[in-house]
Amino acid sequence: MVNADERRFEVLRAIVADYVSDQEPVASKAIVERHNLGVSSATVRNDMASLEEDGYITQPHTSAGRIPTDKGYRMFVDRLSEIKPLSTPERRAIQNFLEGAIDLDDVLRRSVRLLAQLTHQVAVVQYPTLSRSTVRHLEIVPITPARVMLVLITDTGRVDQRMVDLGDVIDDESVARLRAMFNSTLVGYRLPEAAAKVAALPDDAPSDLRDTIIRVSTVLVESLVDHPEERLVLGGTANLTRNVADFPGSLRQVLEALEEQVVVLKLLAATQDPGLITIRIGNENEAEEMRSTSVVSMGYGTRDTLLGGIGVVGPTRMDYPGTIAAVRAVANYVGKILSAR
Repeated sequence: MVNADERRFEVLRAIVADYVSDQEPVASKAIVERHNLGVSSATVRNDMASLEEDGYITQPHTSAGRIPTDKGYRMFVDRLSEIKPLSTPERRAIQNFLEGAIDLDDVLRRSVRLLAQLTHQVAVVQYPTLSRSTVRHLEIVPITPARVMLVLITDTGRVDQRMVDLGDVIDDESVARLRAMFNSTLVGYRLPEAAAKVAALPDDAPSDLRDTIIRVSTVLVESLVDHPEERLVLGGTANLTRNVADFPGSLRQVLEALEEQVVVLKLLAATQDPGLITIRIGNENEAEEMRSTSVVSMGYGTRDTLLGGIGVVGPTRMDYPGTIAAVRAVANYVGKILSAR
C-alpha cells in the first residue's frame, strides 16, 4: 500500500504533467479522471491541500485548480527516478547532423539549432574554455613576400587566423624555419603556457630572424590569451515569445539578459563536470531577471576535461524529463566530436 507521502508525490507529479501539457491550473476532478491513482476525489483534494500548505503547489486565482511552485518543480525534478533516453533513430539523427559540421563554429551553431528544435526552448552553448585547450598546430602561410597569415589550431577544433606584417621580405626557407621553431615551442601545451613560451621565444631567436619572430610572437600572444570562452551561441530565442503567459511582466527582462549573455555565461560556467546535469528552477537563479525561467545545463568535453557548457533556458513550466534527455544527448555528442578533432 502506498503511504501518504508517496501518494501526495503522485498527485504532485500529476499536476506537473497536466500543467506542463495544457498550461491550465489542474483540478482534483481532472487528476482522478486522467491519472490512475486508485483514490477518491476527496483524498486527492486533501493531498492537494497538504501540498499547498507545504508550498509545493499554489492556486493562481479563486475557484481555479492548482499549479506547481518552484519548490514543487524542484521536488519533482529531484525525484525523477529515470530519464527516458532518446530513441535510436533520434540519437542517430543527432550524431549524423553534428558530424556533418565543418569546423568548431559550425558544430556549435548546429548544436544550438538542434537543441532548440528538440526542446522548443532557447538553446545556448559556450565556446570551449581556452585555459583547457592545447595547441595542435601553427601554420604560417605567406600572403606576400612581407606578410604572412598565422593559422592557430587547437585540440578543441578552434581555428584562429591572424595577419602579420613582417616589415621586410622573407623567403620560403625562413618561413619553414619559423614554422618549425614555433611548432616545437607550442604544440601540446595549454594556451596559457603556450603564450608564456611564445613571449620568451625572441630572447633566444637567431639574429637573422629576431625582428620577424618578435612581430609574429606579438600577434600570436594576443591570439593565445584571447577569451572566446566568453562567447555564447544562442538558438531558438523566438520560442520564448510563443509562451508569453509563462513570463508575466518579465519576458523583456529575460530577452535582454539573453542578449547581454553575461548572466547565462555565469550559469554555464558553474557547470564543472562533463556528464552532470545542473537544473536551476525559478528563484534558484541568482539573477533577478532570470527568476521566471528554468535553466537545464551540462558540461561537455571528455571524461577528464571540461571544454564548456551547453543548456536550455525556458519557463519553469517545462518538460523536464524530455529537456534533460535532449541536453544530455547533444552535450555528449558535442564532447565526442570536438575531442576527436
